[in-house]
Amino acid sequence: MYAKTTGACESHKAMHPALYSWREQLPATLVRMLAYLGGITVLSIGAAHIFQSPPAINVIKASDRPQWIEVDKPFPAFALSIPEAAGVASHYAILHNRDGDGRKDILSLGDPDSTAPYLQVEIYRPGSETRHFASPSAEIDAAAAGLGPVQTGGKAPLDSKFGSLAVVPFEATKDTPRHCLGFVRAYDDPRLQISGWFCQGGADFVERSTLACALDRLTLLSAGSEPKVGALFAEAELHRSFCGQRDPILAPTPKYQLLWKAMANRPEPRRIGR
Repeated sequence: MYAKTTGACESHKAMHPALYSWREQLPATLVRMLAYLGGITVLSIGAAHIFQSPPAINVIKASDRPQWIEVDKPFPAFALSIPEAAGVASHYAILHNRDGDGRKDILSLGDPDSTAPYLQVEIYRPGSETRHFASPSAEIDAAAAGLGPVQTGGKAPLDSKFGSLAVVPFEATKDTPRHCLGFVRAYDDPRLQISGWFCQGGADFVERSTLACALDRLTLLSAGSEPKVGALFAEAELHRSFCGQRDPILAPTPKYQLLWKAMANRPEPRRIGR
């Protein structure tokens, strides 16, 4: 009997190390299994993010951004004194090119959509966005695109204090129909372009002499850091005709008064830019 008891004890002692080893390895096995399941979970989440539909993103294309940005509080560099148009609405705007740093000063006088006289003058000082000015006809068509210009008549140049102007008569076909004279004069040194249009309703075009008279009143207020622009306008003043009269004290020509329907005595001249 002692022998059986001894054998049982020896058998129990022989099984104990295996049982002990299994119990000792169980936590490590569980850790490995949990790590494996966690890795699968992470891979599943990553795959879901990769293959799911991307969120809608409104991409702002370069073509959607305006090329010219208007200055909120423009500091006028030019003035257009029209004594006969005192009381007529005027506007001054400065546009900067987003990429090339060019600048446009735009002076307007009158209602842009009316049969009454309307004058717009643009002084463009280009930056790197423009290497060469386009032809006079192309420049006028591009500038007056909102009017739906249809060219009519001849293109004889017009003498002014700024030299010879290219003039293109055209019909404004959009909104209020009007007869207009588009004009442009470009300089290489300094790089500067003066352009715009003069429109009115009715049967007749604006007189060419009236356009020259209006531009006779375009003056420089500040050249800033561009002395060549100051020299250009100083030279232009030497050629000023005062609307056909060398004496600046005399009244403007009767035709010009009639165009703006001015009263006989205006207390203060209207100046755009002051």
